[in-house]
Amino acid sequence: MNRRSIQRPAKLKCLATASAIAVAGLALASCDDAGGNPAMQVGANPVLPALQQYLLPPIRIAPPVPWGNDTPKVPPGLQIHALATGFEHPRSLYVLPNGDILVVESNGPKAPVFRPKDIITAWVETSAGARAKAPNRITLLRDTNGDGIPDERTVFLDHLNSPFGVALVGHFLYVADTDAIVRYPYQDGETAITAPGVKLTDLPGGPIDHHWTKSLVASPDGSKLYVGVGSNSNVTENGIEAEHERAAIWEVDIETGAHRIYASGVRNPTGLQFEPETKKLWAIANERDEIGPDLVPDYLTSVQDGGFYGWPYSYYGQHLDPRVEPQRPDLVARAIVPDYALSSHVAPLGLAMYMGTELPASYRGGTFVSEHGSWDRTPLNGYKVVFVPFANGKPSGVAQDVVTGFLDGDNHTHGRPVGLAVDRRGALLIADDVGNTVWRVSSAPTTPVPKPAQ
Repeated sequence: MNRRSIQRPAKLKCLATASAIAVAGLALASCDDAGGNPAMQVGANPVLPALQQYLLPPIRIAPPVPWGNDTPKVPPGLQIHALATGFEHPRSLYVLPNGDILVVESNGPKAPVFRPKDIITAWVETSAGARAKAPNRITLLRDTNGDGIPDERTVFLDHLNSPFGVALVGHFLYVADTDAIVRYPYQDGETAITAPGVKLTDLPGGPIDHHWTKSLVASPDGSKLYVGVGSNSNVTENGIEAEHERAAIWEVDIETGAHRIYASGVRNPTGLQFEPETKKLWAIANERDEIGPDLVPDYLTSVQDGGFYGWPYSYYGQHLDPRVEPQRPDLVARAIVPDYALSSHVAPLGLAMYMGTELPASYRGGTFVSEHGSWDRTPLNGYKVVFVPFANGKPSGVAQDVVTGFLDGDNHTHGRPVGLAVDRRGALLIADDVGNTVWRVSSAPTTPVPKPAQ
């Protein structure tokens, strides 16, 4: 079989009645289709097997357990320690020019229940630690004495609405709430913003708000904001009308708030960055579920102005999704194949292009991606931070595991990596929304590692 070909859909499996919640456990147990080798789905040419269709897909959960005295693992030449602990569901990170670190503590709004599947989804998220309290604030960390550990910690912004993306342009801080971009005045060195925000533009929000996170990045010249707006469903089960201007990357004028769809057909663009060498926009995306343990690979890709990336009608170019009717052959014909597959269901949520000097030189110019981890395949996939080497502004080589150990040998998770950032010294920062910790990865220690800030 050609590496990009696909066979006829396999027969419907797990013939459980979706409305029969009482037998959901039995149905889940019966859908035990193990996935293949994830390494076969990493890179420019992922193996794409025959799809499977389910009435109720398999669910595999990694129950959370405390870190205790354990930490994530890094390869020789690196060290990792807890920069700060005691957060409430930290999701994304942003480093200000003066070195202050913003930690966005957030979770999605309460989702409505329309179908039995919604109940099961809520149970899965709760069991995996994803239904934590939503503090909806941004916390500031500051290291005033230069020892590498923050000794000042303040609530920087509060009473937000499921915030995720943050961008500083000049003296304004832009926060992407789940339903709007809000602009706040910012002065260098302040530890809290008390002035009210001004809405720049609305974003697609509730009442469904299936993918609530809104990633955000400013253009290199500061004139535009780019916003990742995820789909309102897995594959349009809430109706195509619920997907208006979703599954897209918006371009927003920073002066007027006017927007246009920069790229579409991206199911859930959870991270956006400009590649430093070419100044080209790149994104990570969470692809669709429920057609098998090895479909569809999540991906890292450059983003073309006006490009269409397949969702919901097709994936990885022209591979049709038979669940979506009616099809749009006109769109499928121009669907762009992503640049780099990350393997199926790894759920990438953090992206950091690395140009620092703190880490070994082999990391310079490449890209770190956090993989929050799968919930619907055996064996579990993701639960780590990987590094994708780049050359001439494009992926070049095999992705490397850099931070592991979030998942233990018993398939329990101590933590799940989400947002990534690079601090002023060039160390990699990782938000862990289950361990409620911000981790710091730097070169191997020459002095004792300091204790984390509480």
